[in-house]
Amino acid sequence: MNPLSDMIATLIANQGPLAISDYMALALGHPQHGYYMKQVPLGEKGDFTTAPEISQMFGELIGIWCADTWQRMGAPAEIALVELGPGRGTLMEDILRTLKVVPELLEAAEVHFVETSPALMAEQRARVPQATWHASIESLPEKPVLLIANEFFDALPIRQFQRTEQGWHERCLGLVPQENGGWDFALQLAPDPIPNTALLPLNVLDAPPGSVAETCPAAQSIAETLGAHLKRHGGAGLIIDYGHGESAPGDTLQAVRAHDYADPFADPGEADLTAHVDFAALAQCFAKGGAKIWPLTTQSAFLSMLGIIQRAKKLQASATPAQSRDIKAALHRLTDPGEMGTLFKVLTITAPDMAPPAGFDRA
Repeated sequence: MNPLSDMIATLIANQGPLAISDYMALALGHPQHGYYMKQVPLGEKGDFTTAPEISQMFGELIGIWCADTWQRMGAPAEIALVELGPGRGTLMEDILRTLKVVPELLEAAEVHFVETSPALMAEQRARVPQATWHASIESLPEKPVLLIANEFFDALPIRQFQRTEQGWHERCLGLVPQENGGWDFALQLAPDPIPNTALLPLNVLDAPPGSVAETCPAAQSIAETLGAHLKRHGGAGLIIDYGHGESAPGDTLQAVRAHDYADPFADPGEADLTAHVDFAALAQCFAKGGAKIWPLTTQSAFLSMLGIIQRAKKLQASATPAQSRDIKAALHRLTDPGEMGTLFKVLTITAPDMAPPAGFDRA
């Protein structure tokens, strides 16, 4: 047990079983003991690695996308370059380095980070000191945006529901007493079915008993708000994450610790907790806010469209043999279907009246 385990157990003992979303919020965001609040989780010494940490090519290509999209927007004189959950700042650092070839965009852009982790903010400040930080999207400036969200939505707290013969019940975390007087966390169902199945995607409602469905209220709220921002002020965004293109039943909650899978309930605050993004539900919320939604694609197809194969070859041309092998390995990891290539998806969103973004302008 750890201090956060004890706090959560006390909360359950006093108030009853805890919704999975409330558990995730505490495990990840508790001010003192939350996973993201007390450490830098990325990189070889951390618990997981994201695409920008794998290769500079990822950030360079996102930078190219930003430059191209800004020009398609009519090259506005002021624009907010926004990243949600910017990790160690590696992605934005690579984007800004790439944008040096478009000095007019660098002059027009203000960098804005949406971040709540003090540990990560320190890393971001070292790499992108000119950024402005926000605790939530509500304080973003009222101007056109170029928005990037790479592995942001997967870390937002989810609710889980399980179907029984009586209906859909919320999945919760309760306590099971042990013979030694201690206790363990255990999943259990709320006694009564949820009264409003509108919470769930339509195409999971008839799933057989035993099926699990997931929703992410935080993601839905953020997407609708950002969709309204795009409609009102203009701009475009990329949502890059792992997940499924169509809503489907399934338990996707997982924990990662030291680059390996772990029990999500064993040591709250000591492992990363994530769930697969439901891109269909997310897209609906962006559209509800007023954004235009472009067809979902895979990370492999998106990076290939931007020229990652050509970029890898150019880097290899001046690389040592060891560096060339690293570049090849990074390309494989980012694009191969057995790695990140197809599990990771890219959702492009724009203002409703914007010209087609790169990749969608062909007949």
